Amino acid sequence: MPEIETARLKLRHFTLDDFGTLFRLYSDTEVMRYLSLRTQEQTQESLIKHIQHWEKHNFGMWAVVHKDSCKMIGRCGLGFLEDTPEVELGYVLDKSYWNMGLGTEASQATLKYGFLTVQLDQIVAIARPENIASRRVIEKLGMRYQKHTHHYGVDVVYYSLAKSEWQPDNSLSSVDR
Repeated sequence: MPEIETARLKLRHFTLDDFGTLFRLYSDTEVMRYLSLRTQEQTQESLIKHIQHWEKHNFGMWAVVHKDSCKMIGRCGLGFLEDTPEVELGYVLDKSYWNMGLGTEASQATLKYGFLTVQLDQIVAIARPENIASRRVIEKLGMRYQKHTHHYGVDVVYYSLAKSEWQPDNSLSSVDR
């Protein structure tokens, strides 16, 4: 299974040993402000789902590791948008790593993997309308606002990016197998 390196990050596959860090992120009210807090059981289910998704689809969520500290600082990757065949970009980062461009860096590498390796024709992203920071990341990636809609039980803004409109940044990542 592939891993990706960017200038500051390593995107690697999750292991069961990542549970503690993932639970710390998923139970942090500030980190999960626009998402749903998760219990230990829900975090364990999510972790297993992340691992199995890769095995089944050759894409999924990566554990995001900061290369300088060697610490897992979040997750970023691709998954299916609730009740659709569309592939969605998603990310969550530890709050101590916000406002450094790391979400954008991990997301750009993820888009590159999705378009070039998985050969997706389109990738979508959603965010709550009030989540300005996430919307900025999505817009920096070149994704375009399409509509207001409803997913995961909440109102969201929906963005998309077609492979034909994607502008790769070749300096950002390399895929290792």
